Amino acid sequence: MARPTDSTQLESIRLNPLKTMSQLPIIPRAEVRPAWLAQYSEEALEPTLAIIDPHHHLSDTNWGGYLAPDLLDDLNSGHCIEATVFIQVGFAYREDGPEPLKPVGETERVVQIAKATNAAQSQTEICAGIVGFAELSLGAQVEEVLAAQIQAGEGRMRGIRCHAAAHDQFQYGVMHAPPLHVYLNPQFREGFAKLAPWGLSFDSWAYHTQLPELADLAKAFPDTRIVIDHVGAPLGVGPYAGQRDAVFSEWKKQLHHLAELPNVSVKLGGFGMSVFGFGFNDRPHPPTSQELATAWEPYILTCIELFGPERCMFESNFPVDKGSCSYQVLWNAFKRVTSGMSADEKRHLYRDTAKRFYRI
Repeated sequence: MARPTDSTQLESIRLNPLKTMSQLPIIPRAEVRPAWLAQYSEEALEPTLAIIDPHHHLSDTNWGGYLAPDLLDDLNSGHCIEATVFIQVGFAYREDGPEPLKPVGETERVVQIAKATNAAQSQTEICAGIVGFAELSLGAQVEEVLAAQIQAGEGRMRGIRCHAAAHDQFQYGVMHAPPLHVYLNPQFREGFAKLAPWGLSFDSWAYHTQLPELADLAKAFPDTRIVIDHVGAPLGVGPYAGQRDAVFSEWKKQLHHLAELPNVSVKLGGFGMSVFGFGFNDRPHPPTSQELATAWEPYILTCIELFGPERCMFESNFPVDKGSCSYQVLWNAFKRVTSGMSADEKRHLYRDTAKRFYRI
């Protein structure tokens, strides 16, 4: 299937029904292996640099389970994490009731965890913000879900993520693959139009092949604040394996178009996911922060160059990225990349951009 890159192709897709994903080969995710991670550790670099981690998950089952004690173990590994933002992942949905409202159970559970955990410790305000799920393809009817999510969030609900990461040659992730070209679907856009009036932002989880569709969406809704998760996921698996230079060039070109839109920001992270193709999780020993910094630096610096520090925020994407490195080593890698930057630039990248975007 040709990837849409111009307005004619985008309009053709928009006018045709969405293609539902069939059974496709699954890209194995990088599993969390505590014994493997324990082989290597580092002292935290710049341990007083204030950080807001704007992207992590929780789960009873995925990644071996990752709940408040596991999160706190990572947060207390040496870096100065002031607050975190929980991002939806299909966790703790309601077991009964109307189908569109079942994701509200995730928000309810996260609020319970946050209140109990923050009452017992004061070092980090976990889940200070929540990005929940709502099926935007419900169109205008999604407003009932948005209202329920905001109420369940008890002041923490900040945005919605309705992931679009899909490819016609493979599947990846713990959530069901969405239809292809969901950002161009009229019903999706009818639901998307309800975000800004409710004061909600949008997290975009999509591959680099889908960035033209995201740009089209962002242009159509200039009043909706959008953040690109995981630098727009330049793929390194499937048909993109061994094509890193070509993928980088195309990814950078599409990011340039997105950076021209003032309502779009970007999260710097997600590199530990297997779809990026770096392969650190396949090695017998965990990587050092210097190895990670060397591999990730071109992507990070490109984003900062295009968007500026004021629209970039580092993210952990834990526990997903924990399959490739520890929390301690991950933030050291980021700090190595930014070691030559000014104090003001670092303040935006590590704390202030996330604080502004998610109203922490």
